Amino acid sequence: MRGSIIALVAVTVVSLLLGFVWLPSAHSDFTAKGLWDAICRAAGVPASWGGGEVVTRKPGTSVVLLPEMARAGTSDAAGRGASLALEKCTMCHGARGVSAANAPNLAGQYPEVIIKQMLDYKRGDRASAAMQALAAPLDEKQIRELAAYYASLPRPRNTPFTDMSKAPPLVRVGAPMRNVAPCASCHGGMEQKLGAPWLEGMPKEYLVAELSNFAQGRRTNDSHAQMRNMARALTAKEIEEVADFYARPTGE
Repeated sequence: MRGSIIALVAVTVVSLLLGFVWLPSAHSDFTAKGLWDAICRAAGVPASWGGGEVVTRKPGTSVVLLPEMARAGTSDAAGRGASLALEKCTMCHGARGVSAANAPNLAGQYPEVIIKQMLDYKRGDRASAAMQALAAPLDEKQIRELAAYYASLPRPRNTPFTDMSKAPPLVRVGAPMRNVAPCASCHGGMEQKLGAPWLEGMPKEYLVAELSNFAQGRRTNDSHAQMRNMARALTAKEIEEVADFYARPTGE
């Protein structure tokens, strides 16, 4: 018994030394700033240990979401946005923001969502030859006016869904064992997270394509890789189920 206790204490001491002293000190910029600093550094492994160069990753998006982006625009701003939309957007997104071409429906979309996505296209953080070309000449004022216009339009009406217990599990409760949060916790239903789009009534083909793009790393403009982390844990069947739910037929 005594030998076991001594061995356990020895292993504990060695582990603490490795985790909070040796491992953090292997970072080239390490300075001893206390226990908490050592704990934080101990969570990662120095890139130099892999024998390769340190890779600097481009952020998924350069847009900083602010609460003011979610405020409703003025009627004047929405009017100017309507003129811009008529000129640049209706061919794909519909005359009133409801697409017949499997492009995302923009009617009633949260303004900060449109602002963020347009800025991502403009800055090259989200790929689309057509959208990047359309967004490039717009200034931020014009983008905000477009957002104000689309936010003022009525949303497409899905078949009413009053019993959330019949929604797909991923929408209601997520998949905790795979670290997948419920869709409804960000995209409406339970709570809406700043910058997370309204999904009700979106074309199924669009939803499947974008979830697959996130899962495969082809789309990377989600802040802190939130959607990539969720989507890559999903099966193709689960992606279909979520898309079916949000794209269910419109009511009368």
